[in-house]
Amino acid sequence: MEWVYRLSAPDYEDMTNLPKALRKRLADDVPLYRSRIIGKQESQDGTTKLLLKWPNGATSECVLIPEGPRRTACISSQVGCPVKCTFCASGMGGLKRQLSASEIVEQAMRVRQLCDDAEHLSNVVFMGLGEPLANYDATVRALCIINAEWGMAIGARKITVSTVGLPKHMRNLADEGMQITLALSLHAPTDGLRREIIPWAKRATIDSLIEACRYYFERTGREVTLEYVLLGEVNDGDQHARQLAEVAKQMRSNVNLISYNPVEGLPHRRTSRDVAQRFLNTLRSAGINAHLRPSRGLDIDAACGQLRRREGTTDEALDREGIPNE
Repeated sequence: MEWVYRLSAPDYEDMTNLPKALRKRLADDVPLYRSRIIGKQESQDGTTKLLLKWPNGATSECVLIPEGPRRTACISSQVGCPVKCTFCASGMGGLKRQLSASEIVEQAMRVRQLCDDAEHLSNVVFMGLGEPLANYDATVRALCIINAEWGMAIGARKITVSTVGLPKHMRNLADEGMQITLALSLHAPTDGLRREIIPWAKRATIDSLIEACRYYFERTGREVTLEYVLLGEVNDGDQHARQLAEVAKQMRSNVNLISYNPVEGLPHRRTSRDVAQRFLNTLRSAGINAHLRPSRGLDIDAACGQLRRREGTTDEALDREGIPNE
């Protein structure tokens, strides 16, 4: 476990203090990595995206995001996504299957291999393909392995789980006793608008999400991050900023504004820099702790799910198995 999790050994042959015969037997019987890297894109800003293929033909994406001394792995929790937000490439083919806990962790380990010796993986965010809380048991098990001293030993406060908002599981996660950050993908300040751009929003009102976020803070002492993708002339008006401020004031939270990364075939466009700055200023004037997150990897299909689509990996093996798009 030390070789695998702490020392990032790429294969058993590097585990030089194990008997040679044991190394061969392990290599034959217990493959160290189950995925194959079938796609890789590197951005001018240092962002690197990997497309992994699993033995049954399923594919998932994971990303290394460097920022100053920080090295962040953005990993997926599902093959595809059932949420189907109108601005996101992840759900365009629907949900194919859940990723297991080991497959989720392996993505973080694959990303860690991209870091050189002087730049250790410091953060992990569950913000790739899929809805983590819709794969709850595997997500929690993966969180434990990534956080554990015997595992990848990433501090809980350096791990973020992003959800579109499943109140029951948000409360369950609060009760797990971990100090991870919870990020709520809000993307609209009213129920009506939210349901237009996030089909799953009909499952939970903003009021119920506010209550779940309050519960999370009460149980963990951790502020919730509200994620808000700015969509040109959809949710980026002055009135939207004022409404978002009123939502944020009802819980202990901070707001991350995200500039939209355009996806071919989807109707949305990127908000202009001036409009994004005005939106940010409105929030801050209302006393909200808000930030405009810089765009990363714009030159390499930055948005989640785009590399998977570009490579033409539609998970044919799963289709042949008759697994439905849930």
